[in-house]
Amino acid sequence: MSPNPEDQDSLDLQRYWLILKRRWLPGLLTIGSVFGLTAMLTHLQKPVYEAEGTLLFNKINRVSSLSGTIEKAGELSSLTQLSNPLDTESEILRSTPLVQKTIAKLKLRDAENKPLKVEEFLKKLKIKSIRGTDVLAMSYRSIDAKEAAAVINLLIRNYLENNVRMNRAEAVAAREFISKELPTVEARVSSAERALRQFKEANRVVALDEEAKTTVAGLSDLADQITQTQSALADANSRTESMQSQLGLNSRQAIDLTALSQSTEVQQVLADYRQVQNQLAVQQTRYQDNHPAIVNLKRKEVALRTQLDKRVAQMGSSQSVADQNLQMGQLKQGMTADLVKLEIERLGLSNRVAVLKNAYVFNQNRANVLPQLEQTQRGLERRLQVARSTYEELLKRLQDVQVVENQNVGNARVVSEATVPDRPISPRILLNLALGGILGILAGLAVMVLLEAIDQSVKTTDEAKRLLDFPLLGTIPRFSRRLGDGTISKRYLLKQIVPVRDNPYSPVSAAFEMLQTTLGFTLTDKALKVVLVTSALPTEGKSFVAANLAVSNAQMGRRVLLIDADMRRPSQHEIWQLPNLKGLSDILVGQADYQTSVVEGLINLDILTAGTLPPNPMALLSSQRIASVIKAAKADYDFIIIDTPPIALSADALTLGKLADGVLLVVRPGVVNSSAIATAKSLLTQSGQQVLGMVVNGVIPENESGSYYSVDRYYGHRPTPQLDGIKLSTK
Repeated sequence: MSPNPEDQDSLDLQRYWLILKRRWLPGLLTIGSVFGLTAMLTHLQKPVYEAEGTLLFNKINRVSSLSGTIEKAGELSSLTQLSNPLDTESEILRSTPLVQKTIAKLKLRDAENKPLKVEEFLKKLKIKSIRGTDVLAMSYRSIDAKEAAAVINLLIRNYLENNVRMNRAEAVAAREFISKELPTVEARVSSAERALRQFKEANRVVALDEEAKTTVAGLSDLADQITQTQSALADANSRTESMQSQLGLNSRQAIDLTALSQSTEVQQVLADYRQVQNQLAVQQTRYQDNHPAIVNLKRKEVALRTQLDKRVAQMGSSQSVADQNLQMGQLKQGMTADLVKLEIERLGLSNRVAVLKNAYVFNQNRANVLPQLEQTQRGLERRLQVARSTYEELLKRLQDVQVVENQNVGNARVVSEATVPDRPISPRILLNLALGGILGILAGLAVMVLLEAIDQSVKTTDEAKRLLDFPLLGTIPRFSRRLGDGTISKRYLLKQIVPVRDNPYSPVSAAFEMLQTTLGFTLTDKALKVVLVTSALPTEGKSFVAANLAVSNAQMGRRVLLIDADMRRPSQHEIWQLPNLKGLSDILVGQADYQTSVVEGLINLDILTAGTLPPNPMALLSSQRIASVIKAAKADYDFIIIDTPPIALSADALTLGKLADGVLLVVRPGVVNSSAIATAKSLLTQSGQQVLGMVVNGVIPENESGSYYSVDRYYGHRPTPQLDGIKLSTK
């Protein structure tokens, strides 16, 4: 069943809230840094003023249009359909000559009191076209308000002067060009008239259209004849192929066989040859192959066969002919004659098709020439027409240009001059601070998310469940301790405390009672008797869980044995304050006895410590003695708990897992990371261990997405436990 979208959103919000709670300090520092830096830069920034002026452009020069002169003089037009004339004029305003002239006249300086560069000037200058109009708006920014207005007004005046000068220059250039081109165009008119006359005389062109119609009609008639002849040829081919299929002969073979069938010499030799073959067949029924009569007949057969082949070759047959084809009946001879006639008819039709096609090609070539002649004639006529039109247009333009040349107008005028601004446009304090706050919040969130992504440790129970995908059998809350005045160190006190024994009313005790109950439901086919407790990494509290789980089972009236199989860093003897002179390792090497090594920890709870640390624990745990010890313990106890080293550091737990009914994996948020969990899961899965589930130890309720430990209030007023006169707190 897919999760409810509302529940999923709630889980995501809780996850984000937990990230915010864990990473609030670096996020807050980032927000403050970005906001403070923005405020400082805003305070240090000098006020900037902006002055603005506008220009209106006319597509056609008004004076020129009123006086009836040419439209192109002073006209704003684009070279391509994608270009905008106003964009072209804005680039002229940004041109280096106009900018340098403005800088030089106003003596503009940069921050280092050097002449202002063109690039820096253009960074402060802004030109844009007002949408839907022919107006350009220009603005200039400067820390001096008067300077900003002076720059815009001077730039506009320089542009207007340049615009008038360019318009007059265009008119002068046009007049000079037209005066130079008139004689040339007049010569082109005369040349075009002469070329058209010579073409008609050379090709005797009178009416090309009528000739083209006649030629097209002739081609159509030839095409019909070719189609009919090809149809007849196809019919002849079909009948020829059918006749050849019936006879099994081609046309050449039919002619040869007809000649052979009508040859007296060939038929006489063939008759003698068949007679000898018949005699040989009769004699072979009487005599052996070496009989003189048989030998004589075979020689005669070979001689006649040779004579027959020679006569066939003399008739002109280039291929060998089967004996049955040398002599044909009357029906086959008639069919062969018909085949020869069909072949003659087919060849005649084929020749006719070839003749008609040649005639068609000849007329087609003639028809192809006619369009070329028409094209040439039209080209000459068009050339003459263009030359005449150009000549007439140039004469008219020359008169118009001479009028425009004497005008002193442009195609732009000032709509509004720049005035001295009274308010700065920058800095915008409120806007900058708002942006700084927004950027700070975004940067803070990014830092928190980045820190969360870098941190590979498992932080919550939900993450452990998602990574391991093992059943969650229990969650043990963090057992905090507050020491009073005493000389015992915190680390030593931590190792010897057993909350289930010393503080039975704490939430930790309730959690272990729940763990004990859920363990009983893990196996359905048999009773759970031997449990192996391990973890992925050290300091996850596996020994703590094993000790308290043992106490919880013992308090239920079950006889429990707690075995410390961690021969690398044993801790059960420290938790229970027992000597470790002899234990499991001594039993496995034969230096101690199982019954005498077990020590009573509580009522119904016995403890088998790790014993002397061996140089190679894996060799001892792989021996047959450990199986004997577990077997003997099963006979004496109701429940056995084995404390083993972390899986990621040694294979001891995987080896002992074969002797247990199941494995209980301890996970501690904040200690274990995702890679260690992945390794532990892979090892348990690949080794085929019976994983009962996992227990999450050291859970901080504030870091969890749900309220797992609302029982804290219920247990909050129980008596405070004491250990050796030192007061402990379970808060």
